[in-house]
Amino acid sequence: MIKLFSLKQQKKEEESAGGTKGSSKKASAAQLRIQKDINELNLPKTCDISFSDPDDLLNFKLVICPDEGFYKSGKFVFSFKVGQGYPHDPPKVKCETMVYHPNIDLEGNVCLNILREDWKPVLTINSIIYGLQYLFLEPNPEDPLNKEAAEVLQNNRRLFEQNVQRSLRGGYIGSTYFERCLK
Repeated sequence: MIKLFSLKQQKKEEESAGGTKGSSKKASAAQLRIQKDINELNLPKTCDISFSDPDDLLNFKLVICPDEGFYKSGKFVFSFKVGQGYPHDPPKVKCETMVYHPNIDLEGNVCLNILREDWKPVLTINSIIYGLQYLFLEPNPEDPLNKEAAEVLQNNRRLFEQNVQRSLRGGYIGSTYFERCLK
C-alpha cells in the first residue's frame, strides 16, 4: 500500500514538473465527442462555422444567412460554448447579432427546446445548427423570449415583416436600435 501511494506521488510530481511520463494530455469526453460532431458536420449552404483557435473545438462561431423567409439576406452570428459535461449537457448558444425575433431576446439568449428541456446526449451540433436555422424560417410565437415580437407576429404578420426588415437594414423598433445585419 505504501509503495503504491509513493508511485502515485512520484507520478504527480513528474507531471507537475513537466516530466515525460504521463505528460501526454488525454482528451476529455466532451473534446472527443465535439471532434466527432465536427467531423460529421453536414452544414446547410446558408451556414458557416469558424474557430478562432483551431486547437479549441469547444468554442466556435456559427454564421447563418437565411435565403428565404422573413430574415432572408440577414447575417446572424451565434457563439457556441461547449462545456465539459457535453454531450450530457447542451452547449451554451448565444446570438451575437441583435435581432428582432420572437425566440431570441435582445441579450442574445435563444429559445430552442433542444437547448433546454428536450436536450438528449444523442443530439449533435448538427441538430442544433438545423434547429437554429429553422427558427429563422419559422419563428415560433408560442414559446417566446421576445414577447413583444411574438405578439406582433401573432396579431399583425405584415407589421412583423416590416419590423424585421427595418431591423435588418438598421433602425429603431420602438425605443430599441438594431444594427444593420444584411449580408
